[in-house]
Parts: sequence; structure tokens; C-alpha cells
Amino acid sequence: MLDKSKVTGSVSNDNVSEQEIARFNALAQEWWDPNGKYKTALAFNAARTEYMIAQLASCHQRDPSLPDCLAGLRILDVGCGGGLISEALAKRGATVTGVDASAMSIEVARRHAQQSGLSVDYRHCLAGQLLAEDERFDVVINAEVVEHVPDQAALINDCARLVKPSGSLVLATLNRTVKSWIIAILGAEYVMRYLPIGTHDWKMFVKPEELAGWVAPEHFKLVNETGMKLNPITGVWRLSDSLAVNYIQIYRR
Repeated sequence: MLDKSKVTGSVSNDNVSEQEIARFNALAQEWWDPNGKYKTALAFNAARTEYMIAQLASCHQRDPSLPDCLAGLRILDVGCGGGLISEALAKRGATVTGVDASAMSIEVARRHAQQSGLSVDYRHCLAGQLLAEDERFDVVINAEVVEHVPDQAALINDCARLVKPSGSLVLATLNRTVKSWIIAILGAEYVMRYLPIGTHDWKMFVKPEELAGWVAPEHFKLVNETGMKLNPITGVWRLSDSLAVNYIQIYRR
């Protein structure tokens, strides 16, 4: 299982060789290639970010049809990886900060944002460090991260505390069900090879009611939730009424 609770690696922007720059640029191209080996993850991201943007626009009294519907909102993407969610939000006008425990992920995200002409504040740190610096955000997103950390309640609590009054919290993960083991572990890792074997540990998947319990002390209200479902023939991801595998929850203070 990946462990996203510890900061790993280091990259100095002031002392990187031309070869390293080329490597990070190549990784950015590979991770974002819609026809490459990560195309399923990219399709999944497109579906989930469309839902997130519509819900956040509604929560904050915006028109989701406007290209800059998130303008004026300061959004934190916890466990941002290569920047898939961060860039989608920045394109809709949000001021985005992306944090990740992996130095390589942050550098790849920075490279791709530069190539795309987008401004995203990427930082190699953990959510708890932002709390210590007394930072707060209109929206905090934690997507597909909680299932990779040992102290899940602590991470969700950190994310909740980083949300301003009247702000929004977006949580996305995988449910701990028999169906999720069949689809997300057996199917996605061993059969279809959408993900490397060992990416997920089923025992670390989180039930929706567990998430609700962890955010309750910070006085959040669940305003919307949806499941995600893949059509294995067309490769198209759609929203689903079933929360049995991938799901997203939107909370509001």
C-alpha cells in the first residue's frame, strides 16, 4: 500500500540538472497523456472534477456554467499528486494550493502547470503543517488519499480544521465492501491492470459513515454525495447512486 502520511524525497528548484528537468517534463507528459497508460485515471478525474465543480459552485452561490465560476475561492487540494484536480479548479478561476507528501509528484505537477500556463501554488508538505501556520481555505479537497494513510481520522480532522467558517469540505475515497474488493482490487489491479498491484489495501478503504463520524466534531453538514461507476467497454466514468465502490461526499460548515 502507498503511504501518503509521510513526506518523501526532496527536489531543489535551484539545483536541478538539465537531465532532471527533462525527466520531470517527460513524467508530466506521461501522467497527463489521455491515450497513455493513465488514461483511465484521467477519465475518472474528468468525471469527478465536473461533479466537484458543479457542487462547489452551488454551495458558494455561483453559476457553474460560467468559465470562472470558482473565482475568488481559495481551495486546498490535499494529496494533489500530479495536479489533476488542482489544474481543473484553477482553470475555473479558483486560487489553488496543492500539497503532497511526494517531492516527485509536486515537481511533476509544477512542470505540467507551467506547460499549461496555469498558476497553482504547489507545496511539498502535509496538511498538518498548514494548520500549524494558521492557514485556512474556502474549500478543502481530500480525494483518494485517506485510504493511503495509517491515521485516517487524524488526516480528515486536519482537513476539516483547515476549512473556513461557511466553507466546504470535499472527501473522496473507496468504500470497504465486497464489491469494492472485486472491482477496485481484483479487477483494477490484477485483471485490467489499470493500477499497479499493491496500490490499494482493501482493509484501508473507508465507509461513508466513518467519514461522517470523523468530520462531525467540526460541525459539518453533508450536503451531497455520489458514487462513481466505470463502463469497462467504453471506458467512460459516470456518477452513480451506489456508494459501494468509489464515492464523493460534499460537506458544508
